[in-house]
Amino acid sequence: MGQPHSDLQHFKIVGRPAWWIILLLIPFVNFIIGIILCIDLAKGFGQGVGFGLGLVFLSFIFYPILGFGSAQYQGPSTGR
Repeated sequence: MGQPHSDLQHFKIVGRPAWWIILLLIPFVNFIIGIILCIDLAKGFGQGVGFGLGLVFLSFIFYPILGFGSAQYQGPSTGR
């Protein structure tokens, strides 16, 4: 993850509570939270879990696909 402000924006986009930023400070837990956030981001754009894992492991390929492709933001995936 990046700067604290961008992390908060990421949490807002995927519909997770802001207090989860504290979990990013815990070793090993932060990796799991990062995976969950990427999967939630993919679902928010109408993509599946596989695309979310692509965002985790091949982010330099999948983020441009998400940004420049035809996917439309559908809102936070949590609460669906």
